[in-house]
Amino acid sequence: MSNRPTSVAPGRPGSEIYPSSPLGEKLEGVPTGREVEWQPLIDYRRNGVSETTIHGAVAWASGDELIHSFGGNVLCYGRSMMKPITLKVFAEDLDPVLSWEQKAISVASHNGDTEHVAAAQSILTEEERGLMQTPLDVPLVQFGRQVRRKRRWFHTCSGEHAAIIRGCRLKQWDRVGYTLPHHPMFQAYLDVLRRTLGPDWEPVRVARDGCGLPTASNTVSELALLYARLVLEKDDDWIWESMIRHPDLIGGFNRLDSTIIKAGQGRVIAKEGADGLLGMAIEHPDYPNGLGVVIKIAHGWNSPATWYIARSVLGVLGIELRNPYPLNRQKAFIVSGVVPPHLTADLEKTPTWEEWDPDDDRWYYDWNQYARGGSSE
Repeated sequence: MSNRPTSVAPGRPGSEIYPSSPLGEKLEGVPTGREVEWQPLIDYRRNGVSETTIHGAVAWASGDELIHSFGGNVLCYGRSMMKPITLKVFAEDLDPVLSWEQKAISVASHNGDTEHVAAAQSILTEEERGLMQTPLDVPLVQFGRQVRRKRRWFHTCSGEHAAIIRGCRLKQWDRVGYTLPHHPMFQAYLDVLRRTLGPDWEPVRVARDGCGLPTASNTVSELALLYARLVLEKDDDWIWESMIRHPDLIGGFNRLDSTIIKAGQGRVIAKEGADGLLGMAIEHPDYPNGLGVVIKIAHGWNSPATWYIARSVLGVLGIELRNPYPLNRQKAFIVSGVVPPHLTADLEKTPTWEEWDPDDDRWYYDWNQYARGGSSE
């Protein structure tokens, strides 16, 4: 084995782009590790004993007010959860030129099914498709024949990228470099955020998302405020209506956000985001200034856990979301802090199991009686 230093060793060419320590660097205003104030949101119990505890943070906002926070005001990246807000940059320009299917796929993180790819491709001309900068990928969720050959159009963000390219052409912005943080698209997106967060707001950090686009850091509370505004602006552009018209284009079969949109019957739009994010914009008579609820799972994308929490949140608001598929000989139990205190009692009315979810994490007899030689009669 060679004793020569690797390219990441201090002083080697290019080493400065790597972190300085595997313990991480301390950045002012950016809590990390044990500094992050996560709270347990849900635990999976086998016959009453907690086997798995899922931590995270939840925030509720209405209008310009944070009305409930549990798990700390965690700083994270909005990532794909922000697509309904990102596309507001181009909402007016794209309105007359896109169909409802094309509009829906532009705010989607789709599975990569045939209808998803077709809708995304239809946004651009053949000549423009070479400008697409989504990474090569296979479909996010596959059924039947498995796709092995990677293509840009299979990427979950291909609809958004296609819409951005089309929007840049309409605004006469350069399409080359549309994924860079100094491009007019991202600067206009930050201005959209400032409409809610204030004219002096600046992101603490900007990172490169998995699809190559820049993503700004926000606190969970800020994200909830941004989603509350989506309710107030639901009739100002096509974003809300496109999502409720074509919920299965937003995610796809058995995806949480698509299922929530259908359950909400026009009163809710929802969007998942890596890593471990769900945003819900909810129209509800108890919240005339709109309601935004954001769930952040500490360890990343966990659809069943997020689903149970979303079912509980929507359940206390009178919106019935089905449970996810059952766990493996476990039952899920919600921590009451995921909803405001005055709604805690209503959590009892939204169980995390259903009749098709058997209670098979235990035996239905007193095993101790037989272990001690007791009679079965």
